[in-house]
Amino acid sequence: MAVFPIFQKIIRINTWFILRGFLIVFLFCLYQIAPAQVIPAGFPVLEERARLNQLITDSDSTSFLIRPILNHQGSEFLGFDSPSIAKKSNYLTILPALSTFRVNTKRPYGFGDYGMIPTPGAQFYLSGGIHYQFKELGITLYPDFVLSQNSKFDGFLGFDESLLDFSRFRYWNLGDNPERFGSGNYYRVSLGQSRISYGFKSFELAIANQNIWWGPGQFNSLTFSNNTPGFPMLTIGTRKPAKTFLGNFEVQIMSGILNTTRLSPTQSDSLNMLYYKPRREKDRYVNGLVVSYNPKWVKGLYIGGTRTVQTFTDSVSSSFQDVLPVFLPVTKSAFGSDLIGESDKGKSQQITIFGRYLNSSSGSEIYFEFGRRDHALNWREFILSPEHARGYIIGFNQMFNLKGLESKLLIRGEITHQQESVNRYIRYIGLGGGTSWHTNGSIGGITHFGQPTGVGIGTGSNIQTLEFSKIDGFNKTGVFFERLDNTVDYYYKVQFQDTERKPWVDLSLGFLYDKQVNNLLISSKLQVIHARNYQWQLDPSSTPDFPKGKNLTSMMAQVSLIYLWNKNLDK
Repeated sequence: MAVFPIFQKIIRINTWFILRGFLIVFLFCLYQIAPAQVIPAGFPVLEERARLNQLITDSDSTSFLIRPILNHQGSEFLGFDSPSIAKKSNYLTILPALSTFRVNTKRPYGFGDYGMIPTPGAQFYLSGGIHYQFKELGITLYPDFVLSQNSKFDGFLGFDESLLDFSRFRYWNLGDNPERFGSGNYYRVSLGQSRISYGFKSFELAIANQNIWWGPGQFNSLTFSNNTPGFPMLTIGTRKPAKTFLGNFEVQIMSGILNTTRLSPTQSDSLNMLYYKPRREKDRYVNGLVVSYNPKWVKGLYIGGTRTVQTFTDSVSSSFQDVLPVFLPVTKSAFGSDLIGESDKGKSQQITIFGRYLNSSSGSEIYFEFGRRDHALNWREFILSPEHARGYIIGFNQMFNLKGLESKLLIRGEITHQQESVNRYIRYIGLGGGTSWHTNGSIGGITHFGQPTGVGIGTGSNIQTLEFSKIDGFNKTGVFFERLDNTVDYYYKVQFQDTERKPWVDLSLGFLYDKQVNNLLISSKLQVIHARNYQWQLDPSSTPDFPKGKNLTSMMAQVSLIYLWNKNLDK
């Protein structure tokens, strides 16, 4: 496909960005420039090193359970020198610039990338901006830009059997995660991670278009991560841990608007016409609450939880229960059914609990997150079936000093599990299962621009990741292994386990290389993905006596360039 014409179109449409570039240069000359301290949620290299620095510095300044890391939380995590902003009431910060180039062959792969879309072909992401601080008022302009070839690929082709195809579309109809994002080249310009905030003591009020990350996960989060583009929201909460006689508390309340793409799920028009029946093509209002607690008596321990409630934007009135539903009762019998009724005010909720424990003397960290997607009818039903509609994440970090070297060995891993529990066979007799994480029967998925706000690996999928790396400052050399079990809920819903069709599993081997060159950080990844039984299809040579699944081997290459505008980087 021709990429250059779309570049020309974007330049014509967005000439105002160039004009504002001159304004930035002008402001650069007027104000004293301070090193960047704001890290967007999930920012590559910087957030990872900041988190690992906790295992070295023995500091508990932040829990890493509510992100982005704000500038008031201390610069010791960032890995480079930064003056205290308490001495400056009026200054300008140039934020790190990020550009990412990714190429996928044959099929989509990748997630957690600020709204880069899952697609084969070439894709480019660019972001950068400034932060202006005047006393307690902060203004961040951090736009971003995505350009993708959005190539066609071999997706879901159907099985020529209505029950199998209808069941597959059920997960698309109850969510919003299309295979392909329209036809032709895809591009998007947005406000990215921009925000306006005002602080008072340990708290902050902000109007933003940004990503937030709730929970301890490194690669995924059950509720919010950086898997989608930033979305508009109003937040109020702590900007640094609030210290009390019981320990440190962090809290955030948010209300935001999530976009519905209104795109057909598959690349087959005939299948879409037969089976695509979305609930409602309207944007959604989401209200969320997260709380984190670090007990005074247990250093390195953080526990907390989240709750989010989602409904259609046109169903929100000025009443308390519509604006802040996270403070209403939890169960269906007290809260009200989440099914759409005469009032057309369907609601869906997610609740998670999480914990993180780090021990700097041993260089180790473990964490978990457990969530439930559906309201329990009452507390009795919850006690009898706590595993219903659940998802979970568990992970760890372990750092070792390498004898005679300044570098360190990092071993880290994470398991994300979205697959429905076995109680689906009893709870949904004859149906083989209900709905998956990030889907809902009345509202649709908790998604934004066609991608889940939390886990980006695919509806009803599981993933396990294990990494071994050598780290020296910002430099890193490593290898990782990944196993992705695709859309497991569908596989067992249609009982493919009783046929010759085997699970669709991606086995991949990846190589990591990060390098610091003065103020430039280069982060690269090369991944070889071998898909066994791709799309649950059978190989043409397969026979009933000797079944053989269709295999597909592809590659994903990615390079990110991060430019830091300060001059005193830690080596």
